[in-house]
Amino acid sequence: MEKVPYLGQTLTRWQVGKSTFLALPEHGARLMHWHLGLGDGSERDIIHWPEDADFSAFPKVRGGNPILFPFSARTFDAGEIGHWRDPAGQRRPMPMHGFARDGVFKVNRLDARGFTAVLVPSEASREAYPFNYEFCVAYRFSELGLACELTLRNLDTQPIPWSAGHHFYFTVPWTQGLSRADYAIRIPATRTHRQDPTGKLVPGPTLKPEERLDNPALVDAFHLGLKSNAVTFGAPAGPGQITVRHGTAAVPPAEATFVTWTMSPESPFYCVEPWMGPPNAPETKIGLHWVQPGQAQSFVVEVAVK
Repeated sequence: MEKVPYLGQTLTRWQVGKSTFLALPEHGARLMHWHLGLGDGSERDIIHWPEDADFSAFPKVRGGNPILFPFSARTFDAGEIGHWRDPAGQRRPMPMHGFARDGVFKVNRLDARGFTAVLVPSEASREAYPFNYEFCVAYRFSELGLACELTLRNLDTQPIPWSAGHHFYFTVPWTQGLSRADYAIRIPATRTHRQDPTGKLVPGPTLKPEERLDNPALVDAFHLGLKSNAVTFGAPAGPGQITVRHGTAAVPPAEATFVTWTMSPESPFYCVEPWMGPPNAPETKIGLHWVQPGQAQSFVVEVAVK
């Protein structure tokens, strides 16, 4: 573990076996980059980070793993985006993907295998999410993978709602000469949804258990009713496939969600995102979780290269 300067920032770098991880724990608890050293001396990027990243617009950088908290994606109140209604019935603002990805974090663990960082609420985040709580992001790195645990601790006298998620930007393709069409993804979902312009969930595309990553129907699809917690993607006949696990139970809750998304056919990344539930959970109540006073809940995901 060491500190390294990068574009006016001070980052933390971990070398764990053949894997190198780069993060900015104090800003969004953001894992920025992960690459793997190969036997021939070359390197393979696992988590994409753009070389021209603009740190003045950090939440909008297409790379790393932005943390989505307290809610994932777009929230609505009575058809109007960017709002939600709190348990007391008051309409409140809520940015896209919440506010943690642009938040200030205090690091309370930094060691040879990862870090733990605690969100420092701002005035704007208190207006959006008016509770007394502690939100922690804990990473643990290994030679061929990582685990990330999001924990919400209720320090209030009332139940607190949340539906958090991850926005992993995976480098695809990762082998020279291949394209997305050469990669397949296996998602053990029994139904899919999309979100309409008013925030409602509507039926999504009909997909096979295994689809090629160049299938446009995968983009912005929400996969629910998971028969197992593992999504795997890569070249079907080759090594180096990536598995993302949603939670620690072999079969997640029915509302647990994976999201598949990319910006364009030419983007150097493909996002496979484990969320606690689909978007607009405060309004639809689908995938909305509650933490009781004095209690804590955690959401764990794991990523591994095989």
